[in-house]
Amino acid sequence: MDDSDFHDEVDEIFEDIEDAVDELDLDIDMDSGGGVLTLTFEDGSQVILSRQVANHEIWVAAKSGGFHLHKSAGSWICANTNEKLPALVSRVLSEQSGQSVEVL
Repeated sequence: MDDSDFHDEVDEIFEDIEDAVDELDLDIDMDSGGGVLTLTFEDGSQVILSRQVANHEIWVAAKSGGFHLHKSAGSWICANTNEKLPALVSRVLSEQSGQSVEVL
């Protein structure tokens, strides 16, 4: 994957996450720009997703830690937990919101 393909794919993923969060019955503010998607919860905590162009990774920062995901066999996989991106994002959003959340 070249840098252009990486940017296109991550843009689509971030848009899908924004759409899914919009449909949740939760008060989560979203800010997107500069390759970063920031989700801010009522308590002020945040989940931050960012693209790392140099190594073609997506990084997720949450209360529970930092996670680096790489593309493998068509899926974005976390190097630490082996979770796929949808499961990881759903888990950290659930942990920070206190409600069961499923995205993507």
